Amino acid sequence: MKITKGIPAPSAILEAALYVNDLDAAERFYGEVLGLERIQRVADRHVFYRVGGSVLLLFNPDQTEQPPTNPDLPVPPHGARGPGHVCLVLTRDEIAVMRKHLLNWNIPVDAEFDWPGGARSLYIRDPAGNSVEFAEGHLWA
Repeated sequence: MKITKGIPAPSAILEAALYVNDLDAAERFYGEVLGLERIQRVADRHVFYRVGGSVLLLFNPDQTEQPPTNPDLPVPPHGARGPGHVCLVLTRDEIAVMRKHLLNWNIPVDAEFDWPGGARSLYIRDPAGNSVEFAEGHLWA
């Protein structure tokens, strides 16, 4: 474990959350279009997907802003409004395949370019307007 200024530094991001107003549309997009493995869906509250060793949490903000009702899972209220961002790792060749796949689904590309360090990125929007980026893993190396 790395310790910086006396504080233990986390080793990874375990989960990331986006907020969506239509879980059915989000489930179709992330499950059918992107092919992510669904872990769990709870009614109109959330749907969770496995992404490598991490989890992408998609929440309905109207539901997650409510106080917890299960004393065994006292997750505090949380949420956000407006578009967020997530970046998913693909190789350069996989980004090219994903681009073609997305266009076949009539999903427009917002942007596509190489960063100064050479990593490729492709940006699209999910049905809720969140920015979804596909980038090479060495983007932040």
